[in-house]
Amino acid sequence: MLKLVHLHQSPSSQLQPLATLQTTQKSSSAAAIPSKQPPSAARFCSCCGRRHFIEAATTAAFLPVSPPKSNASTLHSDEYLDLLNKIHPPRPDWYEEFYASVMDTSMKSYEAKIAVYKSQLFGKLKGKAKRVMEIGIGTGPNLEYYAGNDEVQVFGLDPNKKMEKYARASATAVGMPPGNFHFIEAVAEAVPLDDSSIDAAVGTLVLCSVKDVSMALQEVKRVLKPGGLFLFIEHVAAKDGTSLKFWQTVLDPLQQTVADGCHLTRETGKYITSAGFSSLELNMASLYNDPLSLISPHVYGVAWN
Repeated sequence: MLKLVHLHQSPSSQLQPLATLQTTQKSSSAAAIPSKQPPSAARFCSCCGRRHFIEAATTAAFLPVSPPKSNASTLHSDEYLDLLNKIHPPRPDWYEEFYASVMDTSMKSYEAKIAVYKSQLFGKLKGKAKRVMEIGIGTGPNLEYYAGNDEVQVFGLDPNKKMEKYARASATAVGMPPGNFHFIEAVAEAVPLDDSSIDAAVGTLVLCSVKDVSMALQEVKRVLKPGGLFLFIEHVAAKDGTSLKFWQTVLDPLQQTVADGCHLTRETGKYITSAGFSSLELNMASLYNDPLSLISPHVYGVAWN
């Protein structure tokens, strides 16, 4: 039975806990399942934190619904490359490197403000997940939440190959064994991992920028084991009729151009609600950031496969 928990936005100088999430925990198998390693792929845009990129930059034909088999893992190298190129065209190396370096330096203040939520969510994985997939791993800001658990294997997906060195540095900094982190150059709409091979999936500030949100969520469901968890924190559109929604709408085209496809007005919570998860906890909060940023509503929570 689908369970929704909706909380009101709370104006604050920082992101404050609004309530303790009410969980309906389901156990998941911890047995390791061999995963398919993807062939070499073209470079693509990175996956989010993209609201902040608009500040840093100014100051310093789709696939069908996911079939039973993977959209990506059963394809040969040339076919997989073509698939990724259709979902998102390649970017120049200089752009990918610039974007990765900006993401590595510009997100620290945001991560400090969102940490209370992440700690709460990632705590749900303890003892329940040994194989974790993160879509839009970026520079690896979430890797610290796996520190101290040498049994966890993290498969980090990102279409920007330049993110890998930063993500690996983050893994090293938090003491993660080198063999426990696997960087995979891929998009969320075509995950090169086997069906029912992952205990938990994570997406933080990524669904705002994928080309096909529904396809990405179906891929998450496909690779998750029955009862597996999907943790998410995403910035979303403000309420209709508000001044914030007006400014989001005005700035959205520019944001998509300079921030690798990030949408300010995407209603991600509705996509997650309609994705077909067996159980869902969906919460809302507001983040007041520095004056150059938008005051962005967020959705966060847990879904069970």
